[in-house]
Amino acid sequence: MEILVASEHEVPSRLRHQVVALQDQAWPPGAPSQAPTGHDPSLAPVSVLLLEGDRVVAALDILSKDLEHAGERYRAGGLSTVVTDAARRRQGMGLELVSAARDRIAADGADLVLFTCDAPLVPFYERAGFEVLAGTQVIGGTPADPLPSGPLGKVTLAALLTPHAQAHHADFLDTDLELYPGPVDRLW
Repeated sequence: MEILVASEHEVPSRLRHQVVALQDQAWPPGAPSQAPTGHDPSLAPVSVLLLEGDRVVAALDILSKDLEHAGERYRAGGLSTVVTDAARRRQGMGLELVSAARDRIAADGADLVLFTCDAPLVPFYERAGFEVLAGTQVIGGTPADPLPSGPLGKVTLAALLTPHAQAHHADFLDTDLELYPGPVDRLW
């Protein structure tokens, strides 16, 4: 197995087609939760692919932006479109990929990793080093068209990576995190 990390627009088309096929397994075309085919370039999307030979068996994207919260500024990275080939699930590949992405975000100097997921996926992400931010929701979308994660039933997870973020741990609990990733990636 090999992990390939590249800017989303630099992923070779033969691999990008495989990623889209995996996303179609998880989010069938036309389904309400269909994965996006491309991310907002302002979020500096980076694709992380787990390859078995020349075959993509798991993939995710890292999105990044600054977050201002409780009078502090943080560099945030987030996980998006995390998917593993349906035939290869429960073999540790997704965990390997998510852990590698977490390490990559830390190495790139982010203060925290922040994202939402459906409740049944929480134990998976906890095994990869993330914690549930109790009572916290992410506010996505834009200030003019906000999308709160709470009513969608999403759970907010994070990894506080730097001493700066860790010192403000309590500020991330029981709160609204106004991330506002924009109209394309409304809720990473």
